[in-house]
Amino acid sequence: MKIAEHVESTDGFLSKLSLYKALALIALAQQGKQPSPKLLENCIQELPKPQLGEPRDLGTLRMQPAQDDVLTVSQTLDKLLARDAVQVELIPEKKGLFLKHVEYQVTSQRYKISVYRRYSDFDVFHEVLLQRFAYRVVPALPPKRMLKGVLTSVSEREFIEGRRRALGRFINLVARHPFFSEDELIKTFLTFSGSDVQTKLRDSYKKTGDEFMTNRMATLAKEYLPADIQAQFSTSRELIRNIHNSFHKLRDRAEKIAERSKENATDLLMFGRELSTLGSDTSSLPSLASSQSTWGTLRQSLKSLSVEFAVLSDKSAQQGRREEDDVVEKLNLFLDLLQSYRDLCERHEKGVLHEHQRALHKYGMMKRQMMSATVQPKEQASVEQLESRIVQQENAIQTMELRNYFSLFCLHQETQLIFTYLPITSHILGAFVNSQVQGHREMGEVWNELQPKLGCLFGGNNGLKPPI
Repeated sequence: MKIAEHVESTDGFLSKLSLYKALALIALAQQGKQPSPKLLENCIQELPKPQLGEPRDLGTLRMQPAQDDVLTVSQTLDKLLARDAVQVELIPEKKGLFLKHVEYQVTSQRYKISVYRRYSDFDVFHEVLLQRFAYRVVPALPPKRMLKGVLTSVSEREFIEGRRRALGRFINLVARHPFFSEDELIKTFLTFSGSDVQTKLRDSYKKTGDEFMTNRMATLAKEYLPADIQAQFSTSRELIRNIHNSFHKLRDRAEKIAERSKENATDLLMFGRELSTLGSDTSSLPSLASSQSTWGTLRQSLKSLSVEFAVLSDKSAQQGRREEDDVVEKLNLFLDLLQSYRDLCERHEKGVLHEHQRALHKYGMMKRQMMSATVQPKEQASVEQLESRIVQQENAIQTMELRNYFSLFCLHQETQLIFTYLPITSHILGAFVNSQVQGHREMGEVWNELQPKLGCLFGGNNGLKPPI
């Protein structure tokens, strides 16, 4: 600390002269002297040189970063959700000469900007994102499906709405990812308003390359991995697979509940219309029934009830939308993340791990060829060529080993990310309960308003008759 006080620095950087001065003061301190700039004034010919030891000893001096800094994902779900909230809205389609294209308005809360994107822009973004972050969870895109003609059929409209929702989930998971949400690719996609965002995205990737080339931990990953990393990976993968299956079933049930609310809305509306149809019937009753039957009075009262049933239908439809927006969508968001984790595990096993094993097999074949060449005399040129290929293969294997360890390193972090998202379960349950409470309360209020009207219309106990 005393040496640092005697050395001038600008913004934390030393000039060449300041560096020499600092080394000289270190040398004086090693000699048992109190480091002081005045002592340097006595050095006429050259400054004293410090004892640095052997270069190989410097490795022991390197400070080991805390495990939390490099391997542990120190994030909470609330922090991840607060990173950004991106809205993807469908805008009126633009008509070309022959085709019409669906376009989306993408609005980032973080960057306070809206840009316009087509599906093909999302597709290119997903492509370069997967190339840049092959060792991370990159959610899949919904299917493209070429559209034909004007959007007139219900199924086609439903498909477009489903795709819009899926694109929204995709971009939100990406924008909130703790390791690549700060990358230039994401910022470009969310903020670039030029005419060719696809070229901009590809150029951005070409400048940086994949994460292995830019991450400072790429060549050090092995040092930070736990010894039982493979066992941990297998255990976590099985647990997450079971969680995925359970959430898949929860989503299917939630979809059915939302669908039933919508069907209930349709049934209530049709029920009211049928009552109105009955009430609108002006046919006169036959003489044998007109003297004793109250049907004529009842029939006139039925028509007004269709209003209440239309309100009930609307409340039920709102209930279905809440269940779909607040419950099903949250389940789909987490399912998209879980599926992308499964895809990542497959990329690790079928990609870098498989390539590493192939490279080792190829290297073994080359070594056997080399041994054969030393036993059976061959041309010097062919032997040297084989030696060169072996050296190249050794370098390739070394790089693949580093990539394999880095892939495991990232996989370990992405596994933690899945567990960080697990508290979303409470968000889902809260949304489900709130939607049911609100829906039943609103419909209960309409039913309660309807009940006394029955008594006014039909007489008796509010229309409640004893069992027939």
